[in-house]
Amino acid sequence: MVHSPVLVVTSLGDVTADLVLHELCGRGVPAVRLDPAADFPDTAQVSSRIGGIGLTGDLTTATRHLDLSSVRSVYWRRPTPYGDPRSAESSGQRFTVEQSRAGYTGVLLALPSVLHVNHPVRNRAADYKPVQLATAARLGLAVPETLITNSPVEARKFAAEHESVIYKPVHGVHLAGEDGRNRTVWTGRVHSNEIDDSIALCPHLFQSCVRKVADIRVAAVGGQVFATRIDTDGDHLDWRQDQRLITCSPVPFVPPDIREAVRSYLDAFGLVFGAFDFALDGDGRWWFLECNPNGQWAFVDQPTTKAITTALADTLQKGTTA
Repeated sequence: MVHSPVLVVTSLGDVTADLVLHELCGRGVPAVRLDPAADFPDTAQVSSRIGGIGLTGDLTTATRHLDLSSVRSVYWRRPTPYGDPRSAESSGQRFTVEQSRAGYTGVLLALPSVLHVNHPVRNRAADYKPVQLATAARLGLAVPETLITNSPVEARKFAAEHESVIYKPVHGVHLAGEDGRNRTVWTGRVHSNEIDDSIALCPHLFQSCVRKVADIRVAAVGGQVFATRIDTDGDHLDWRQDQRLITCSPVPFVPPDIREAVRSYLDAFGLVFGAFDFALDGDGRWWFLECNPNGQWAFVDQPTTKAITTALADTLQKGTTA
């Protein structure tokens, strides 16, 4: 186990992964960084065999070589997305993109008895907001009343029933502007008279607006929970819109019911890690908003960032428990 490497699947420039890699290196734990969509086939090669004992093989990068059967854990962070095969210029290019996605990723997903933080299949299953909200409510977390609909009539009715309503995409999306730069659809308030018939084109998520005094980001690593309070300078509903306006401070005490529900939430989706967003109201109640199964955490206060880094390195160093 001493020489068993941790495989970190992410792109260059991932500051969050860099923190964990630095911590592992300081402990003398070998780690190999791989970005499949960018590294193959120019600087990386893989060869695997599947037989009576499962999957074996070798992975070679520009600087490292490892026996796939020796990998102790995989940290799935933010690898470069594969290209869209529909935009490929030829059928051969489309074939290559699809086979690369299924082949390279498939081999990494098939590593035997390896801890994944998190397994990409688990991440995808936990990435649907309707499932997130329903699971959180079932586990006893406070969830703002929510409507997901493509009915303009129902959307207007919901907005009229509540004092304040917000809109957010059912799934995070980046839209290219006229200047070619990506634009994000942020959470924003909406009134019933602003809802038109274009709602019918696709599902939209409307939610009663929590009268919050702050936001709380919770990073959960296995059974450990680390919380940060996020205060915003001014009346900004979505703190992510301009992080120059936020102040992060450690939350020394997480209510036991929140801590237990967060752990149960990870278990429900088979996750090792999750980044939870809560709204804190004036009565001290924590309202569940969403959980990003692969969310960022390196932006929070320094003590909490260090604690999360340590917990992730501990988990990856320990490796599989199966």
